[in-house]
Amino acid sequence: MSMAVIGLVAGMALGFAGYFGGFGAFVLVAALGAIGFVAGRFLDGDLEPGDLFRGRERGERRR
Repeated sequence: MSMAVIGLVAGMALGFAGYFGGFGAFVLVAALGAIGFVAGRFLDGDLEPGDLFRGRERGERRR
């Protein structure tokens, strides 16, 4: 499944949650989606636990 289709499904889920459940449901669905995204990146091996908790060294800039 392409990233565009995944983005479309996520946007539709957030839209339904916001329409039927209000702002609280919208925020809950968005937060759980972000947690699921990070968990999926861990399982795929694209992200390591140290990447989230390691601070930047002086002179190192992310782009």
